[in-house]
Amino acid sequence: MTHYNPEPLTAENAALVLIDHQVGLMTGIRDYSIAELKHNVVGLAKAASALDIPIVTTTTSAETLWGPAFPELQAALPDQTFIDRTTVNAWDDPRVEAAIRATGRKKLIFAGISLEVCAAFPAMRAVREGFEAYVAVDASGNFNSTKRETGMARLVQSGVVIADGASLMIEILADNASPRAMEVYSALAMDWSILVDQVRTSAMEQAGSS
Repeated sequence: MTHYNPEPLTAENAALVLIDHQVGLMTGIRDYSIAELKHNVVGLAKAASALDIPIVTTTTSAETLWGPAFPELQAALPDQTFIDRTTVNAWDDPRVEAAIRATGRKKLIFAGISLEVCAAFPAMRAVREGFEAYVAVDASGNFNSTKRETGMARLVQSGVVIADGASLMIEILADNASPRAMEVYSALAMDWSILVDQVRTSAMEQAGSS
């Protein structure tokens, strides 16, 4: 049995592609609460920004069907242009493909409002095009459990790596001594990292007052 174990993700070889996290599609998600999915997507976007990873964002039929990207994501990426398209597979839009290729990165992390379509279709296409593809499953929702199970199976069968977004970002961080570490952990809003930051802030305040 062949095992696929690619070289580690780094800030120099990875890019993030966020697909169709739109207000009109969020309401159909059933495997996460809307609040939890938003938390995961925003954390992924903020962590990628902290690590200076190129980010490509897309919507589909924003003005006619599904509305804009949800406000919290837009606020997390204030300078980001969301490429609006009509194709089901984001990669099939020449502007999206060009934006992905323009990052110059060979390792692509995908997250989409639906795991089995929005994230899976371009991730599988990326593999066919010679890229290494990853899907952040916790930043990708599903409309029912069958879609989630079959979507994840199809991704694995296609050679796409599945993981949670925080693990992918921490793999890229690589070193907790990095000056980016606290910004990355804060972006991911992990409970223990918030506690560590509070303790560190308290210690600094006590040291300053002594």
